[in-house]
Amino acid sequence: MQISEALDFVRTNHRAVLATTRRDGTPQLSPVTAGVDAQGRIVISTREPLAKTRNLRRDPRAWLCVFTDRFYGAWVTVHGDVEIVSLPEALPLLESYYRDISGEHPDWDDYRAAMVRDERVVVRITPRSVVAG
Repeated sequence: MQISEALDFVRTNHRAVLATTRRDGTPQLSPVTAGVDAQGRIVISTREPLAKTRNLRRDPRAWLCVFTDRFYGAWVTVHGDVEIVSLPEALPLLESYYRDISGEHPDWDDYRAAMVRDERVVVRITPRSVVAG
């Protein structure tokens, strides 16, 4: 499978498990919702104080297994390099992330306030390799 095909899969299948590396080298696994930005990077939203964010700041590599809503069936695993975008720069990216996955929000002011309150960041993964199942 080519990276472009994997990105097409992620554009329509958003359920995923993110793997990061803990300080001791063991994996940290987290369920996430994934999308794809206009530059062909996989994007997820998480919170600044969480383990996955700390892990990615220390070791900016991630593995993401994306699957269908049915769970069993097609899936793709992507490995890539990570960039973390924090607030306030993350706010327009968080809005795009939401729109790409869920459409328009009923109250964008409320959404923005929640993103700030929750200390949200955007994790951008530049795919380097993919495997399909």
